[in-house]
Amino acid sequence: MFLTNNFDLPAEVIAQLYMLRWRVELFFKWIKQNLRIKHFFGTSDNALKTQVWIAICVYVLVAIIRKELHIDLCLSQILQILSVNAFDQVPLAELIANT
Repeated sequence: MFLTNNFDLPAEVIAQLYMLRWRVELFFKWIKQNLRIKHFFGTSDNALKTQVWIAICVYVLVAIIRKELHIDLCLSQILQILSVNAFDQVPLAELIANT
């Protein structure tokens, strides 16, 4: 049962809106759990969108690297290794293998 004060829309549309809203909530939950955005560097819409898209791109790139190199570590462990060794000039496969 869904409660609404909009009586112009049919019940099916209201149910679909709730389901779509739930998808958005799950997306933001995933962002909070996986992207580790501690604070935003800007306050404009463009700055926020850019930072979120960069974080998503990094996450996807690490997931691709994990799959291509057949790494058994979880993504958060790989991201932690990369953040600690961000300025080391070591091949990625060697860096992961040494840990």
